[in-house]
Amino acid sequence: MEINKDYRFGDMIARYVKDGQTGQPGLVLLPESMVSHVCEKKYKADPLVQLKFIGDAYPGGFAHGHSMRNSGTMDALLFEEQRKLERDTSVTVVSVWRSPSSCRVEHHLTWYSGYRALESFTIVKNESELPVTAEMISSFSLTGFTPFAEDDAPESLIFHRILSSWSAEGRLYSSNIEDLNLEPAWAPSGTRCLRFGQVGSMPVRGFFPAAYLEDTRVGVTWGVQIAHPASWQIEIGRRDDALYLSGGLADREFGHWTKTIGPGEAFQTPSAYLTAVVGDVDRAAERLTGMQDRPLLRGPALEEDLPIVFNEFCTTWGSPSAANLYAIAERLKGRGIRYLVIDCGWYKREGTHWFNSMGDWDVNPIDFPDGLEQTLEHIRKCGMIPGIWFEMEVCGVESAAFHWVDHLLKRDGLPITSGDRRFWDFRDPFVVSYLKEKVISFLKNHGFGYLKVDYNDNLGIGCDGAESLGEGLRRQMQAVQDFFRLIKQEVPDIVIENCASGGHRLEPSMVGLTSMSSFSDAHECEEIPIIAANLHRVILPRQSQIWAVLRKNDSLQRLVYSLAGTMLGRMCLSGDIHDLNEEQWKIVDEAIAFYKLVSPIIKEGTTNRYGTLVHSYRHPKGWQGITRTSKDRSQMMAVVHTFGGDVPESVKLPLPAWGHYEITQMFPDNNTDVKVEDGHISCRLAKPFSALCILLRMKQFGAQ
Repeated sequence: MEINKDYRFGDMIARYVKDGQTGQPGLVLLPESMVSHVCEKKYKADPLVQLKFIGDAYPGGFAHGHSMRNSGTMDALLFEEQRKLERDTSVTVVSVWRSPSSCRVEHHLTWYSGYRALESFTIVKNESELPVTAEMISSFSLTGFTPFAEDDAPESLIFHRILSSWSAEGRLYSSNIEDLNLEPAWAPSGTRCLRFGQVGSMPVRGFFPAAYLEDTRVGVTWGVQIAHPASWQIEIGRRDDALYLSGGLADREFGHWTKTIGPGEAFQTPSAYLTAVVGDVDRAAERLTGMQDRPLLRGPALEEDLPIVFNEFCTTWGSPSAANLYAIAERLKGRGIRYLVIDCGWYKREGTHWFNSMGDWDVNPIDFPDGLEQTLEHIRKCGMIPGIWFEMEVCGVESAAFHWVDHLLKRDGLPITSGDRRFWDFRDPFVVSYLKEKVISFLKNHGFGYLKVDYNDNLGIGCDGAESLGEGLRRQMQAVQDFFRLIKQEVPDIVIENCASGGHRLEPSMVGLTSMSSFSDAHECEEIPIIAANLHRVILPRQSQIWAVLRKNDSLQRLVYSLAGTMLGRMCLSGDIHDLNEEQWKIVDEAIAFYKLVSPIIKEGTTNRYGTLVHSYRHPKGWQGITRTSKDRSQMMAVVHTFGGDVPESVKLPLPAWGHYEITQMFPDNNTDVKVEDGHISCRLAKPFSALCILLRMKQFGAQ
């Protein structure tokens, strides 16, 4: 293996290696501090891009049907050049190949100054006079794992994925490479690989589009994350002592995708983000989620202090009205809440259900006999910004639009019907015009400052209207995202919430289009703090909206438990606000005040997680402690929850070694069993399903 070129990007080295037999370049990503620990290793470098054109040979090594990598297309690609492009705030390495069919293939690897991950994507340009059809193009491909061992590093490598199910998002799923049957065979004759991903328009269903490979012997972790709102895949495998890791769009075998590129046309893959760090999964994840904080992705200035949301869904359960919204606004007046969101049901006709009547988007004349104007004006007079719920991509079975089949997505020439929903075809100018009137003009005319966009079903393998079902899906989702951009263009200060049955769209491209995302549909269950903490690995806490549903029968302990969970992201309240007694409201007001104190730490900080391993989310046992340190290290927040089973007599959370901290505020403020001693926070939470939040300040900062 020959080292072709090293590029330093922040604290990482992008090492381009050259395979001695094929001459193809591959990419090895290294923490700069670990370069001297790289071992000599004999392996075939996996190419920097992976590409398969229809008509070329499929891969050997028993891979056909399991993988489309290293096909005949790759055998024929000729490497031409590599160049570095430097701009004011970024550096890009462009690697170029030429195919026999006169296609130019470019791989782009970009480092943005100040960030700790790299952006990777591939462009295929057809410079011939005939069309070509691709059935697989990677966004990234890494080789040489692990570069810190001469052999296959037995019992040292762990592959981490992040599972997702409805109301159970973010569980870390860790497997030894040997347990995945990815040890090398006695001879490099057969490919051993694992390809996983998601098919459809809910990109976070089954798995998040992310993966991490940890070398436990040297303490280095590599992380990847794909930014794509539709079908995606990640593949890990090997034929010799070195693992590869690649991914991007779901290919023909996995995602029913092919793409025809006509003469003079070009196709660019979705971006992937890559990192390497001395540290564990959490440190790698922190670097990847940091890419979501680039300035061009930031929301309106209104969002800078992470204001509190009240969503009335768990108060009215899909039946908002002028009367109950008037009462809700009155009850919340002066409580420090900025957004009051009118959730689903405002559009349903008499005799229909909110879940089946989306699509026509006419205000319900029975629940709102005078329209929405008076209700919205009252919300503003009570000091809050009104918000509204739309599920704009679908039509429910009880809507007239459900039968407008000429404008709905089809498969095999028939409308795609999933349960009681059909889907607008956003590639159709009529649909864009219709929804521009029903959604964008509606937002403008009523002066809404907040838009919750929900999405409660999945398109599956794809739709008609392109050369493949998967390409139809990709184009549809590209058009959907274009409509999000149109909303932001037409209503520049709108705050948009990204929701898809909770967390089914928590991937970077959707997160980047919106101000915040619904973390889950876990509204009032005991696993909320577990899910909320999980999501620190995949989205920024400042964009993770966490529910605390307040019930009149909740004990004070239960209220604290629920409200403490919102300190792990964005506070969203709902529930029986009219029926809470004075003592219960005192707890809510305390929580709101504490949240406002710690919101700068939520916004920018570093998370660490402690506690017992929780196996059952529905019946959790043990405890969890989350610490988050501010960007300048001057402040620190701790959020502790106990679950069921035996509760430890005391919980200890380690404090950072770089300074001495003292407690400045707690929620609830009546807890006296908390100390800072011997480099730890020590607290007692003697009862199951209890919680405590602590704010600390570094002593020298407090003295200044």
